[in-house]
Amino acid sequence: MLFHPFEIALSGFSGTGKTTLAAAVVNRLSKRFSVGYYKHGCHRFDIDREGKDSHTLKKAGAGTVMISDPEKKAVIAGTGNRQISERMVFLDCDLLLVEGLKELPLPKLLMVDRERKILDLLDAGALPQPVALVSTDQEAKPIANRHNLPVFHRDDIDTITAFIESFLAEKVSETPLSGLILAGGRSRRMGTDKALLSYHDKNQILHTAALLKEHCRDVFLSCRSDQEALYASFGLPVITDRYLETGPAGGLLSAQHHHPKTAWLAVACDMPFLDAPLLCELLENRMPLRFATAFRHAGSGKFEPLLACYEPKSRAALLAGHAEGNHSLQAFLDGWRIGEITLSDSRALSNINDPASMQKALRECRPFSGENRP
Repeated sequence: MLFHPFEIALSGFSGTGKTTLAAAVVNRLSKRFSVGYYKHGCHRFDIDREGKDSHTLKKAGAGTVMISDPEKKAVIAGTGNRQISERMVFLDCDLLLVEGLKELPLPKLLMVDRERKILDLLDAGALPQPVALVSTDQEAKPIANRHNLPVFHRDDIDTITAFIESFLAEKVSETPLSGLILAGGRSRRMGTDKALLSYHDKNQILHTAALLKEHCRDVFLSCRSDQEALYASFGLPVITDRYLETGPAGGLLSAQHHHPKTAWLAVACDMPFLDAPLLCELLENRMPLRFATAFRHAGSGKFEPLLACYEPKSRAALLAGHAEGNHSLQAFLDGWRIGEITLSDSRALSNINDPASMQKALRECRPFSGENRP
């Protein structure tokens, strides 16, 4: 990944129609996705033209200049090692189309030029990660066959767009999904560890783990370091908090630290009414190109952060919030582009936090527990 976890490039020499093809592809993709576009060229360009205020301030010595109007913003900065800031600009997009950068290691469709110089470079192994050729030249096919690459006609926009969608969908499918039971709270209102309460046949750790194992490659338990020895006895891999006193966001960030390329289905340990159909609804509506997918409560209009699927790219945004002292997963879901599902009945996501609520939940769950089943 150079700029975005779901990126693909149109690469080739000048005059091969890269920009024309890019505009046509973006036009089609933007009907379903938020698309970012990065153009790299060897020619100088100016958006801060002489006589404009931005040009005056840049010449005066400002290292970075931002200009804005009610509809858009632009940042004018010098070159340098700015990969983190560049990635953050694009992360709010679902996918990124790059124009150029043929020598760099990112998946690319190669535009065949009239002199076929790009094919010479391909044969020489100088172009990493080619995934297809785009050409009007039938002579490209033998070379493509030798490299096991498909060849598309430059004017066949629909087929090229469909290929890009299929390629990115395959990248999405390669992202592992793991479950994360958030059990590191201090349970002060309850007066006893909420994760160890049993509303069903098993305590909440094991009951929640059984639900998650139906959908996740692995299920991990998030907790404080002083809970590790006890929680490890339940047979689940434990991830202790690296980000102290930051609540559930710290547990999620700790999991992302250990497995940064994993998507996390994060679930609080104190939801005894959570059931399999609701988990299925979440995952069937998951939008893995966004930062997360979460339910929005119909009554309050708020997102539910403690039953949500957090994608790998959410880590950068969560770390940015952490650096600013904002550890609220609710604020994260409100502030970034996520997939949302309307939740009409909030009962399934009720957090049981005090003894009175616990007794009521026990009475409601008991008819469904193993000891009372026929």
